[in-house]
Amino acid sequence: MQASLINWLRLGVLGIIWGSSFMAVTVAIRGFGPLTVAAGRIALGAVILQILIRVMGVKLPAIRGTEGRRVWLAALGFGICSMALPFFLLSWGQGYVTSGFAGVTMAAVPLLVLPLAHFLIKGEQMTGRKVFGFLIGFAGVVVLIGVDAFKSSGLGFEPLARLACFGAAACYAFGSIITKLAPKVDPFAFAATATTLAALMIVPAAIILEGIPQEWPAVPLMAVVYLGVVPTAVANLLLVSTIRSAGPSFMSLVNYQVPVWSVIFGALFLSETLPMRIFVALGLILSGLAISQRWKRRGALSRT
Repeated sequence: MQASLINWLRLGVLGIIWGSSFMAVTVAIRGFGPLTVAAGRIALGAVILQILIRVMGVKLPAIRGTEGRRVWLAALGFGICSMALPFFLLSWGQGYVTSGFAGVTMAAVPLLVLPLAHFLIKGEQMTGRKVFGFLIGFAGVVVLIGVDAFKSSGLGFEPLARLACFGAAACYAFGSIITKLAPKVDPFAFAATATTLAALMIVPAAIILEGIPQEWPAVPLMAVVYLGVVPTAVANLLLVSTIRSAGPSFMSLVNYQVPVWSVIFGALFLSETLPMRIFVALGLILSGLAISQRWKRRGALSRT
């Protein structure tokens, strides 16, 4: 399977969108709880996608029959793994780590996709080159997260927050695999279904655990609205379309860009600084990804 020009363009746009989302989350959690931020962006994204498919005349997938149940089950899995759970983990984690750090952890997504795709997707088997690249990249993940993240006393919440960000990356990897394995349906309908199911799960949880916000500060609210419209609704459409067209391994290449953009946006708009350890880790992870990938002529990605 080869990547077309349109898929490369989608990939570039997604890199910028998702790179900016970490900055927006940092702003949003200054006024709202992490579950509320996650629920707000997902609910808004669901409303937008539902309106969009109705304007386009696209219907939600039928739930009857074996095929219909498979579609809805896949949409549920995608909603959990690519929205509800990682959005909460990142919102909570970014209360203790910088947006740049959270963005850099997303470079681990392709490393996690490699072993998952090996066992679950035909034609995506691991090779010696991929294993070597995976090991180098995993060393970068260890440097990034830090061994103190696995200690449990006297370290505050920052080590746990690092693990939460890495957990979000693992969720995204599973979400990519689920989307690729899902039955073929209209990508707009699939994205709307998954986002709606995610909203139905996380909104009640946010209300029960954090309550309805008593104050609605303007800047954090604008950040939540941005998260719902762009990194959730628009990005989900691009995400599903790209995975269906070019596969999860190609889609995982967006994580070459996301760490870079997250660091740039964090530095420019939030005045964040990152320790040298973060850049060493990013270098190892990206080196591992580069080794694990194999390129063909005309810029197409070979999936071996």
